[in-house]
Amino acid sequence: MIRKGAEADIYLGEWFGRKAIIKIRKSKRYRQPDLDAGLRKKRTLHEASFLVDARNSGVPTPLVYFIDLDEAEIVMQCIIGKRLKEIITNCRGKYNDILYLNVGRSIAKLHKENIIHGDLTTSNFIVMKNKILVLIDFGLSFSSQRLEDKAVDLHLMKEALTSAHSKVADEVFNKMLEGYSEVVGTKIVKDLLKKVREIGRRGRYTRVE
Repeated sequence: MIRKGAEADIYLGEWFGRKAIIKIRKSKRYRQPDLDAGLRKKRTLHEASFLVDARNSGVPTPLVYFIDLDEAEIVMQCIIGKRLKEIITNCRGKYNDILYLNVGRSIAKLHKENIIHGDLTTSNFIVMKNKILVLIDFGLSFSSQRLEDKAVDLHLMKEALTSAHSKVADEVFNKMLEGYSEVVGTKIVKDLLKKVREIGRRGRYTRVE
């Protein structure tokens, strides 16, 4: 096992001689057994579908090799690389500027197809040795045309940058927006930013209350 999550455990394994990631959704004792089995099946299929949909939208994601709905298990490509989180901490410069632009372009491609990732953080982007950027973990993804949902996605990324990379957060977020804008246009970005600021204000008021 390489990671134990609240909902699923992640294992490193093999699939026909290739390294693979195996994600297994755990059974919850507090749930009624039939309901538990149904939920685990539904969420497994849901995540696998979004991995494929995101890839079809032009965003690199791990290939899905196999799904076992009865065991709530997804076998997928093992992505070898560094998490974006580690790269932001360690270096800056032209290479990273291109990387941040690509992060923005990837998010915009998802949003253009009305795919909301639901958990955008710098830990969920992996940079491969060949510099391809891969987005992982679609367990919280959903479909939505709403500007608000897309803005929440961007707000999550902004919060992740601020909490983990405060010194460069604004600079990196602006570069991401530049990449995002290349895909959807400046008008949409302007509307989204207005929403992102509104969500930020709501969050602050909620925390104060």
